[in-house]
Amino acid sequence: MHKGSAACRGNAKNLLRYLAVFLSISPSPVLRGRLLLFLIRQVNDLPSQVVLEAKKQQVAQIHENITKACAGVIVDYKGISVADDTALRKELREAGVQYHVVKNTLLKLALDGTGLEGLDSVLEGTTALAVSEDDYTASARILAKFADSHKTFALKGGFLDGEVISMEKLDALAKLPTREVLLTQVACVFQAPMASFARVIKALADKKAEGAPAEDAPAAEVAAEAAPAAEQTEAPAAE
Repeated sequence: MHKGSAACRGNAKNLLRYLAVFLSISPSPVLRGRLLLFLIRQVNDLPSQVVLEAKKQQVAQIHENITKACAGVIVDYKGISVADDTALRKELREAGVQYHVVKNTLLKLALDGTGLEGLDSVLEGTTALAVSEDDYTASARILAKFADSHKTFALKGGFLDGEVISMEKLDALAKLPTREVLLTQVACVFQAPMASFARVIKALADKKAEGAPAEDAPAAEVAAEAAPAAEQTEAPAAE
């Protein structure tokens, strides 16, 4: 944004410098008058050109953030204090979530071509966007918790893997545990049946070592060895 604005100002300054030199050496009063009028118009248009360039770059940056994100949440942030806003931003930043206040018109332009145009309907009032590139639950969980303690702060919509999700799904997403807890639970689910399977294999090996063919082992004994596997597999799911 800064580079684009600087380039725009630099080009305008060069143009004005050349015109000023030409005005000083032009012998025709009529020509000088026309050039002076043109010069005034260029000076008046300069601020709007800089602002327009800055907005274009802002839209492009928001669009890129959205397309890279695995999950995102749009909120209405009205009514929160500076201190609360600072604390919220800190928590989101530490969780790897990008959070920015954005104008509705710019966000609408940034959503174009992302497949998330369905979020246009929530772009009213004050708007902030939170996105994460690798954590599906962090933005929804942190913002929902913040909304529970701040009545004027509210979640307006969200998306997951490039698709708009309903408020019901967004609420469910907010209630999921942190990524670290989820990974631990998944590890336990896989670990339990593997350990039980190892015990069954060991039992069959012991039978064979005793001289009895493994395939002749009573089915009831094998089932008894496998029973803990089912119990341990169900336990993490219940949690």
